[in-house]
Amino acid sequence: MPQPFAASALCTRRHFFGKSAYGLGIAALGSLLGEELPASGLPGLPHFAPKAKRVVYLFQSGAPSQLDMFDYKPGLEALSGQDLPSSVRQGQRLTAMTATQSSFPIAPSIFEFRQRGQTGAWMSDLLPHTAEIADRLCVVKSMHTEAINHDPAVTFFQTGAQLAGRPSIGAWISYGLGSANRDLPGFVVMVSSGSGRNGQPLYDRLWGSGFLPTRYQGVKFRSNSDPVLYLSDPEGIDRDGRRRFLDDLGRLNQIKYDDFGDPEILTRISQYEMAFRMQASVPELTDISSEPESTFELYGPDSRTPGTYAANCLLARRLLERDVRYVQLFHRGWDQHTDLPGQIRRQCKDTDQASAALVKDLDRRGLLKDTLVVWGGEFGRTVYSQGKLTADNYGRDHHPRCFTIWLAGAGIRPGVIGETDDFSYNITEDPVHVHDLHATVLHLLGIDHEKLTFKYQGRNFRLTDVHGRLVKKAMA
Repeated sequence: MPQPFAASALCTRRHFFGKSAYGLGIAALGSLLGEELPASGLPGLPHFAPKAKRVVYLFQSGAPSQLDMFDYKPGLEALSGQDLPSSVRQGQRLTAMTATQSSFPIAPSIFEFRQRGQTGAWMSDLLPHTAEIADRLCVVKSMHTEAINHDPAVTFFQTGAQLAGRPSIGAWISYGLGSANRDLPGFVVMVSSGSGRNGQPLYDRLWGSGFLPTRYQGVKFRSNSDPVLYLSDPEGIDRDGRRRFLDDLGRLNQIKYDDFGDPEILTRISQYEMAFRMQASVPELTDISSEPESTFELYGPDSRTPGTYAANCLLARRLLERDVRYVQLFHRGWDQHTDLPGQIRRQCKDTDQASAALVKDLDRRGLLKDTLVVWGGEFGRTVYSQGKLTADNYGRDHHPRCFTIWLAGAGIRPGVIGETDDFSYNITEDPVHVHDLHATVLHLLGIDHEKLTFKYQGRNFRLTDVHGRLVKKAMA
């Protein structure tokens, strides 16, 4: 009489290949045995000697106006109030906010501009502190994107695709290069809001891992209570008890992994272990009481207030000096469809000093030479006014055709890249696409953007999809 099959003998084809494909992932359990986690990520990476070891991306969510900060157009003063010529607009699609306007009156910036430093980059008086570091910056005036609305545009900058579901750039970097600090995540995110308005919503998927294993997603630091959710032990549990609990839980998860070969089980184990180590490392990281008074003077008075942009910039420096690979700051509130002059003054007051301070602080600590700093939003603003135009007030709509970002630090050549027409509406020289920026960031980290791929649903995906050219003029 045939014997019944044991449950463990029932192995589907998918189950078998799943176990085979991820069998090597068991090395991730080394931390349970007290072994050091490897600093490297995928075999063979980096592909070549990197210029940068780490990245901090200062994302200005809502789209800062290039016309009022970087892209000086003095000829617009004589055209104030006139309708933007159709030959300039060239039939560009409009957002719902301005599609019903009967005219598109040109709105010159009311702010004074000056050329700054040896590079001669134009900056308005909204940015006195950024002006002080002009000779450390590569100002790219010719960024462009296809997205004209906030969510797809921000998603595009963070994941290389307008539709949600792809891995974020920080997840790709963590996947490729791994973590250089076993006690902190390789990818950390912080969010702040402007003092004027909250701005567009930001979703956790913007720093998610998409179809990559979830261990590569960004860890969000909060400004209140515990910096990281669920990091504290329940009342009555001490650290030794927690250690014993995790050891037993790890063994149970190991049994589950042996049965099913699901890589997410390994992710779960590694995340429990990382959380245990972060219970010791994060309080020390976020305790800024040891910082000298000169640091707070550098970053500004807001740097003492948790959750502000300035405080997050200071924490970013502390993360970077502990070799966290990728730090992403989001600052909301740049969506200025009305009352732009008043709102942008408040946004620049919130961000200008701290952004410049981070570059200065990294430089004086010897970290700027191998840290890449990126500043910018998801698109720019229109030269024509949204709503009523007056002598001292106007709004600006979304503008994806040209806008400004800046780069500093590792492997970056200071200067100005790109030009736009007399209306800051179309690019006339050296266009730089989102995919080009991503390719360049990866290159500075020693990664060939065409070779960092992940197979999903039968296709090899990459951050830059099938696009991306290096911005060679930006690289030293």
